[in-house]
Amino acid sequence: MSSSTALGERESGRNGAAKAKQQRILIIDDEAGIRDSLETLLGLEGFDVDMAPEGVAGLNLLTSNVYDLLLLDLSLPGESGIELLPRIKALAPELPVIMITAYGTVGNVVDAMSAGAANFIQKPWDNEKLLADIRAAIGRSEAEQEVVHLKRALKQRSSFENIVGKSEPMLRLFDTVAQIAPSRSTVLIQGESGTGKELIARAIHANSPRRDKPFIPVNTGAVPSDLLESTLFGHERGAFTSAVASKKGLFEVADQGTLFLDEIGTMTMDMQAKILRVLQDRRFMRLGGTQEMQVDVRIIAATNVPLAQAVKDGRFREDLFYRLNVIAVELPPLRNRKEDIPLLALHYLHHYALENGFQTPELTSDALRVMMDYDWPGNVRELENAMERSVVLATSPLITPDLLPTQLRGTTYSTTMLEQRADASLFDVIEDIERRIIADRLERCNWNQTEASEYFRIPLSTLNQKIKRLNIEVRKRNRD
Repeated sequence: MSSSTALGERESGRNGAAKAKQQRILIIDDEAGIRDSLETLLGLEGFDVDMAPEGVAGLNLLTSNVYDLLLLDLSLPGESGIELLPRIKALAPELPVIMITAYGTVGNVVDAMSAGAANFIQKPWDNEKLLADIRAAIGRSEAEQEVVHLKRALKQRSSFENIVGKSEPMLRLFDTVAQIAPSRSTVLIQGESGTGKELIARAIHANSPRRDKPFIPVNTGAVPSDLLESTLFGHERGAFTSAVASKKGLFEVADQGTLFLDEIGTMTMDMQAKILRVLQDRRFMRLGGTQEMQVDVRIIAATNVPLAQAVKDGRFREDLFYRLNVIAVELPPLRNRKEDIPLLALHYLHHYALENGFQTPELTSDALRVMMDYDWPGNVRELENAMERSVVLATSPLITPDLLPTQLRGTTYSTTMLEQRADASLFDVIEDIERRIIADRLERCNWNQTEASEYFRIPLSTLNQKIKRLNIEVRKRNRD
């Protein structure tokens, strides 16, 4: 454990930083020189450091202290770091662990990650990279805990299933939903495609007195205009050629509940007039019918088209717009709430890992940086698809930038070396781009080097030289 003198020296030099909560790091390493070096480095960065020379002493510290991160040596006297890791996880399941070793073989990395390590670094390390990895691991751990606490808090207040966010725009949205849900008022949800309009509509219904009644969603833009009237209002037998029997429409099915009309901006003017009448009188007739029917349905409409502009352009009825726009809810695009990206990524990684029977993979700091730099024109839906793809394609417990869709990586990732490292040259960046292009093509070719060389129009020997020079790890081909 660090001495009181050393702690006093560190605290006196932090210019009051100790007033804030200090992050605590435990180091388990049998080399005194390594422990001292790490203590000095981490102490200068404002971390509170405890140390142990072997596993048992480290476990004793874990039983009586709470830490934000553990640096664990792979080669320890007695139990190795990998053998010790399950016991550590039993004591502190959420504690991020970074393994340290002088022998960073692929087997060691796989074993450590499979046992629950957050990262793996090799001696001798680069101080800046080590500090970046430590901060990233602590940040991910805090984000995971925040997801858990946020969901618990939201469940106590109301039901917001599958809606993830801690940003100011989302917290305001949660408050709005909780406030308007108990009313009978019509709601108009506006926002770009992929922002989660149906999720918000479901949350409004789930927090309303109608929660035990039907929630019926209908994508009005996906139903042909000549079938939409029958879909919404139903029809009587013989109303048209294929109407061999009477059928209820969705307004009847949703009676006492909620009808969610998505993409309402795509409706024809004729259908808009019929929807307006239902909103005004709560009455309608089945197609081909003669008797009016009355229903008690709450309408929630959604659109990615600015309806106010559509009214000006003559494409949407002004009276219907005002009927729908009783309570307006605007969903923020993902680019305007980027602080939610880590939470959303963790949520979908866990969801799709569970769905596929996989262990939940870890998002590397490089991959997260690429995601934070991207503008997400497809919003949350695009992020969800990216995480599903990454889970399915991952061959290790780590999600690295190369597993992200090409449009995310673009030019952003190719410049991260210059942004992060003062010693990175243009040659380094070009080499990094070349490495990723070749590795991506090899993966697409199922690691068939002959096929890849033909694609690049270079001799196989040249490709082999590039693979060796760029340290590309060639995987075994799948023969299935």
